[in-house]
Amino acid sequence: MQSGPDALREHGLNVTPQRLAVLAAVDEYPHATADHVLESVRASIGSISRQSVYDSLTTLSEAGILRRVQPAGSATRYETRAGDNHHHVVCRSCGELADVDCAVGDTPCLTASNDQGFAIDEAEVVYWGHCSNCREQITTSHS
Repeated sequence: MQSGPDALREHGLNVTPQRLAVLAAVDEYPHATADHVLESVRASIGSISRQSVYDSLTTLSEAGILRRVQPAGSATRYETRAGDNHHHVVCRSCGELADVDCAVGDTPCLTASNDQGFAIDEAEVVYWGHCSNCREQITTSHS
């Protein structure tokens, strides 16, 4: 996938400093929350409103340049890895989120046991557990 101005133009979007800064922030910090993107953008270009960052995140997500990820009970996160139908694993303790590729083949999860008449084009799988750091803390605290 192209990045920066080329990605915006390819999707018919105006190239603005705000959108470029938001895109760069999410690219640098995969799975960033909107608040983290706001902090990063402000550090990069200076003053920008919270609403401008939210608007940019929405526009870039709707265009398919960013992927919006919202595991149950977690803050919405954004990533530049869009369009490949990968999944995520979330730590129940600290909330760390990481990418997980499909287990077999390109998109095996798109073959539902009963599609109920739907033309399925995306599946969202979220694995839950404990990251290695939290697992160590749990093991240490129970010893």
